[in-house]
Amino acid sequence: MSPRIRVLVVDDSVIIRRILTEVLSEDPDIEVMGSAPHGRIALAKIAQTPPDLVTLDVEMPEMDGIETLREIRKLHPHMPVIMFSTKTERGASTTLQALTLGASDYLTKPEASEGITEARDRVRADLVGKVKALVRRLRPEFKPQPPLVAKPPAPRVHTPTVRRLGLPPQLLAIGASTGGPNALAEVLSALPAGFPIPVLITQHMPPMFTRMLADRLTTISPFKAKEAENGDVPQPGHVYVAPGDHHLVVVRDGTRLVLRLNQDPPECSCRPSVDVMFRSIAETYGGRVLATILTGMGQDGLRGCEALAAKGAQILAQDEHTSVVWGMPGFVANAGLADAVLPIREIAPEITRRLKNPLLEGRHAAQS
Repeated sequence: MSPRIRVLVVDDSVIIRRILTEVLSEDPDIEVMGSAPHGRIALAKIAQTPPDLVTLDVEMPEMDGIETLREIRKLHPHMPVIMFSTKTERGASTTLQALTLGASDYLTKPEASEGITEARDRVRADLVGKVKALVRRLRPEFKPQPPLVAKPPAPRVHTPTVRRLGLPPQLLAIGASTGGPNALAEVLSALPAGFPIPVLITQHMPPMFTRMLADRLTTISPFKAKEAENGDVPQPGHVYVAPGDHHLVVVRDGTRLVLRLNQDPPECSCRPSVDVMFRSIAETYGGRVLATILTGMGQDGLRGCEALAAKGAQILAQDEHTSVVWGMPGFVANAGLADAVLPIREIAPEITRRLKNPLLEGRHAAQS
């Protein structure tokens, strides 16, 4: 039997520490090895007995989450760290800063309006899977009890009709989750100025965080990025990010294609959902799409890629080695839907090549 995952909980709130400790301890694969009310105590405990993963509050006295994260990364560059922040503008901004500095993922704290039971249920649903996924990446021998077996769909028959016709993509569509903000930044910042087609992004994030993400992408890339709004007409060289808690879809309005937001039920437990966006794109753009699936937990995007592949769209997936979690791109690659499976640093050059040469076949075959 594999040793249990050892977690250190760092938060200045006694209530949050208790909730996290109790919820994590319920799982037989996880052991909470200790807790700390601020960063200085946390660093001392890490130095004494390094945990497998740290949950780290953003705002704390003595030493806050950002300063603590910087120190952790100096000595433990690969230790998974999950940030906990409030659903505020300051919390969103600081969380994105933490992700830039090397945090593995983040969660928003339970709000005051939530009862203890509701808070525990949300933490259980959101946190336990992230802990296991992040540690599994560094400890391949770790096998959850009971085993979690995900069965990919049967591989499709590849029929690249649109590429044979030489029709260039009219849209770049990207889906991402865990590790996505940094992956998006790396891809978009490496694309050329004067990008000839619009970019639509669904990144699993709550409200306000997606606006901050769009602002950051504008700052570090040649694109004008914004949260998508109802009625937006996708323009070349612009990036439209699905707002938190809203699905982003493309619909036909007369002769125009426009963006619409809705709050239909979550898919794959996600809203916004990559599947929802990709399916709408398949219906409106057909095969004239270059879709990209980046790092993320779960399999959101798989069904959407099936719809796009049926239209002849081109699909790229991030490889396992450079993904924080190889869930979303892994499902797409293992289903035989990806035309190329690439390290993150090669995705932007591949996008550029495929826009210049629509008939380009993937040089990197998807590996099952």
